Amino acid sequence: MCVWRTIWNWFKPAPLPLGAEGEAFAAVYFQKKGAAILARNWRSGRDELDLVVLEGEVVVFVEVKTRTAEQAGSGWFAVDRRKRRALRRAVRAWIQRVGGVPHIRFDVVEVLVCHGVKPRIVHHLGVPLFWRRRH
Repeated sequence: MCVWRTIWNWFKPAPLPLGAEGEAFAAVYFQKKGAAILARNWRSGRDELDLVVLEGEVVVFVEVKTRTAEQAGSGWFAVDRRKRRALRRAVRAWIQRVGGVPHIRFDVVEVLVCHGVKPRIVHHLGVPLFWRRRH
């Protein structure tokens, strides 16, 4: 029996890295809401969009933050000024490549993954990514 267990361990699929696991849960979350996934891990140079989702007529750019415990800090606060700048560049590149999008929104999805428990998702809707400039 031990030989078969060893052989099985060689061929069983490797677990997903934590970030990829969280992105997969977030994609399923949006699909259950009736949204279409347009892109996953879309890259423009060094910048990346975790998910690009179509909800009705709105294109939603989603940053997914995965944590293993709440003590690790909120994913909301991990989207700092540097990350927002990179996301703005990626969103602009996406819009240029597609040729314009009438309505966009930026969301942050926190996925809390704990061993043996169903992952918990916290969806922050409409996070300001493009600040209005005062003249």
